[in-house]
Amino acid sequence: MAPTGQKLQVLDALDTAKTQWYHFTAIIIAGMGFFTDAYDLFCISLVTKLLGRIYYHVDGAPNPGTLPPNVSAAVNGVAFCGTLSGQLFFGWLGDKLGRKKVYGMTLMLMVLCSIGSGLSFGHNPKSVMATLCFFRFWLGFGIGGDYPLSATIMSEYANKKTRGAFIAAVFAMQGFGILAGGIFAIIISAVFMARFDAPPYEVDPVGSTVPECDYIWRIILMVGALPAALTYYWRMKMPETARYTALVAKNAKQAASDMSKVLQVEIEAEQHKIDRITAVQENSGDACSKGSSFGLFSSEFIRRHGLHLVGTTTTWFLLDIAFYSQNLFQKDIFSAIGWIPAAKTMSALQEVFRIARAQTLIALFSTVPGYWFTVALIDRMGRFRIQLLGFFFMTVFMFALAIPYDHWTHKENRIGFVVMYSLTFFFANFGPNATTFVVPAEIFPARLRSTCHGISAASGKLGAIVGAFGFLYLAQNQDKAKADAGYPAGIGVKNSLIVLGFVNLLGMLFTFLVPESKGKSLEEMSGENDEENGGDAVEAVH
Repeated sequence: MAPTGQKLQVLDALDTAKTQWYHFTAIIIAGMGFFTDAYDLFCISLVTKLLGRIYYHVDGAPNPGTLPPNVSAAVNGVAFCGTLSGQLFFGWLGDKLGRKKVYGMTLMLMVLCSIGSGLSFGHNPKSVMATLCFFRFWLGFGIGGDYPLSATIMSEYANKKTRGAFIAAVFAMQGFGILAGGIFAIIISAVFMARFDAPPYEVDPVGSTVPECDYIWRIILMVGALPAALTYYWRMKMPETARYTALVAKNAKQAASDMSKVLQVEIEAEQHKIDRITAVQENSGDACSKGSSFGLFSSEFIRRHGLHLVGTTTTWFLLDIAFYSQNLFQKDIFSAIGWIPAAKTMSALQEVFRIARAQTLIALFSTVPGYWFTVALIDRMGRFRIQLLGFFFMTVFMFALAIPYDHWTHKENRIGFVVMYSLTFFFANFGPNATTFVVPAEIFPARLRSTCHGISAASGKLGAIVGAFGFLYLAQNQDKAKADAGYPAGIGVKNSLIVLGFVNLLGMLFTFLVPESKGKSLEEMSGENDEENGGDAVEAVH
């Protein structure tokens, strides 16, 4: 590690700063973006059954209408495709233009596309679904940008003692977003049920879906614009991070000025240190100075951080296969074990209410607590141990659900199934779902930090796409006659859960590629302290 005298005072001040009000302000500003992200991504699973009833009703059919497989896959998956693209694009842009400049763009995109998601160009099913998919792709694109930017901004603002907790707290706002989506859907469906009474589908197939149902899914999707819009002003007031300004933009004076106001202490600019290192890098042909400005695709990056990037991308990819296959399609699992009654025994409004209630209970008792356990313990236990522990217990509980699956389907055992299922969620969130977000924001150099986080997050979303689409088909009954309409025979829920158990086991093994960053400065983890020392050594030779 470089001696304190060689490290910029502004970075040292950030690393050693006591927890202050600006830390909590940053958590709220960045966290409200994640609250919105989670609400927007997961609220679609609350309304897909309703969309099937409204737009794909078949007269005389014994069961309510459902989205055809290709439409269901598009509606559920298009936002993930947008998110993956946004993570790569905005991650790269955040390193090129600066974190702050790009931060406002992502938020405005989310606001506009949340509103657009509830609009329709036309009345027939094809035009409604096409409009929905178009806006949800670009909504996902904006959400994607929020991942690398929020993580990078929080890591660069935080002190090294509690940095893990601060980044995890931003991510933990996801839990509240999922919870808010469920609670809002419960309230809105209860209000509509009180106002528009409807019989179950088996009593009156047409009357069970009142015309006013068409408003419900639009309202649920459009409300996602509110929290994003409310935080736009505060995002624009945040100064650029000192690490970007000093280490990437090479403006130590501006970095010192910005952080002096934030930390309310006097900080020396030390522009001469930045100028000296830059001059040495530009004028020397020495390998040492060349190494200090290496790019993403250089052999030097591969030597220093190649395995780290493999570790962050693979663990996030494997985690999201398991996490999103559960979260998006948990309503189908609840139906399979009888927690949500058969669709034909409910009206459309009752079905929305039941699905929302089930997802809210899971969020309240397993998802949200898991996130905050990570926040409380990450800087004590460390990232590595929490991630390893999380993957281990996810594997255990997934196999415990899968192997005696027939036992869990009996009515008297369904509460036990839900408890075990909740525990897998708890250890996903008190485990790799949080740590895979935290670590990529800590271990790469400032000039590549946002890009590498974006690549890691995009790998995760690729896993989400595999999980979401794969589980949709895999979990179908092995007897084609019992599979959902339009779907081929699958391997069944039991075998799908076994596959997910092995996915979690692989995640545990790849965790060993990820370094521990607890208690270390960002420059220490990324090797940028060595670069400063390297610059001094080269200057001495010349």
